[in-house]
Amino acid sequence: MLISNILALAASVSTVAAQYKGFNYGSTNTDGSNLLNHGGFTSARLYTTVQAGTANTPISAIQAAINTQTTLLLGLWASAGQANMDNEIAALNAAVAQYGSAFTDLIAGISVGSEDLYRISPTGVINLSGPGADPDVLVNYINQVRALNLNKPIGHVDTWTAWVNGSNAAVIAACDFLGMDGYPYFQNTQDNRIENAEQLFIESYNATVAAAAGKEVWVTETGWPVSGPNQANAVANLENAKTYWDEIGCGFLFSQENTWWYTFQDAFPTTPSPSFGIVGTELSTTPLFDVQCPA
Repeated sequence: MLISNILALAASVSTVAAQYKGFNYGSTNTDGSNLLNHGGFTSARLYTTVQAGTANTPISAIQAAINTQTTLLLGLWASAGQANMDNEIAALNAAVAQYGSAFTDLIAGISVGSEDLYRISPTGVINLSGPGADPDVLVNYINQVRALNLNKPIGHVDTWTAWVNGSNAAVIAACDFLGMDGYPYFQNTQDNRIENAEQLFIESYNATVAAAAGKEVWVTETGWPVSGPNQANAVANLENAKTYWDEIGCGFLFSQENTWWYTFQDAFPTTPSPSFGIVGTELSTTPLFDVQCPA
């Protein structure tokens, strides 16, 4: 893989950055094969520490991150029960033992779970989002990770609608940071046309901050799809993806907030619908739209 070219693309996508800025990266493709090892952006968010197809082998993205000095927002999958969490923690411990400070110095934070609270919400259930985890389960997992004494921020990633739900307050109390996922495209009970996307996102961000009880809010997922079906008044296309990048990414997040954009490369060989990959589904150094931020 042309790491040097990807690094060049990374350097072009923003102006002055917040402490952490990067992209989300999946662990597998739609056919179950591994994604190419790539970590050539400033920061990368992972959803699991376990290499696909293994029980608890550390994910190969860690070595890629070390090779390219890419910081990592680590993810531990939390919707598959205690046995799976044991494997996540085993993989994390194994990576620390194997790589030492070359790895730990790159850890921006550790997210225990991703959208687990959303998936058990009425909306998540209606949308057939799959298994989630209750607040008390997540708090237990967070405490297990905190007991590793890695001296890194520990938090949880969820939709902004989950964070403003008072029944999830125990998770907020257990976190060092809140990872917020916000997509105006999916807010299909509102007038979510691209002209209103900036306002909708800022409202969701401010609501999350208000619910955070003083904890840091990191934007762990946001973006606009380059293709796919309409969601109410939201149209998925390259023009709107570019507009959203300019207004939300360049205009607000990249210079002010820790941000992991969704997403760099979408899964393949089957293109998801909607698809959010700024390079599409094929690994490339050429984005589908101009990622230079306006002056």
